[in-house]
Amino acid sequence: MKATPTTRRALLGTVLAVGTLGASGCVPLLIGGGATGAVLVAADRRTSGMQLEDERIEQKFSALVREQMPQAGRLIATSFNRIVLLTGEVRNAADKAQAQALLQSVEHVRSVVNELQIVSMVSALSQRTKDAFITSKVKASLIDAKDLQANTIKVITEQQVVYLMGLLTAREAQRAAEIARGVNDVHKVVRVFEVITEEELAGYQTPAQSQATPTTTAPVHTDTNLQTAPPSDAGVVVQPVR
Repeated sequence: MKATPTTRRALLGTVLAVGTLGASGCVPLLIGGGATGAVLVAADRRTSGMQLEDERIEQKFSALVREQMPQAGRLIATSFNRIVLLTGEVRNAADKAQAQALLQSVEHVRSVVNELQIVSMVSALSQRTKDAFITSKVKASLIDAKDLQANTIKVITEQQVVYLMGLLTAREAQRAAEIARGVNDVHKVVRVFEVITEEELAGYQTPAQSQATPTTTAPVHTDTNLQTAPPSDAGVVVQPVR
């Protein structure tokens, strides 16, 4: 996908507007679970059924939070291929653990990456607006890259930490992290990728195989300091970049 300067400005403006309004990050041609996350639908490497399953996981978790943790803080689940990133803010470690347990209880969740922050006060709207703008800038930079398919990468920003999700090769994962790291105001980049081989990537280019979910993956690195729900699936990369 080749973006013109006009396209980039439109993307920046659209995502920022959505984030400012506190919506779900969903606009035509975009899907996303968090207020500051976005991924283009076209050429998504997930099957359409998997995309719907990811949305169902996010919706189910939101319902559980409303029922069981209405005063806990701000909890956002972003699911990609049933690997779920948990971001937001809670007031204590007990709430953080309870939120992870709730998410793990949702049917079909494969793995949880718990990045909830423990804070005394939930962040202001101004911070979330800034995060939304960072997300839009990262997406625009990914679109500008000639060696990446930007529409295969989901971007979520929380407290100026950028999380990248998707089905990517090791080369694509490294390149995407480098691009995100170069965006102004980004404090850290965390890769939450499911790594596929170059052979599997080639399979996505043929119509007969484009609906297949990869059966084998090549793990790159998992940072043990991040809290994930055991057992962690092979091929899931959870790696702080800086």
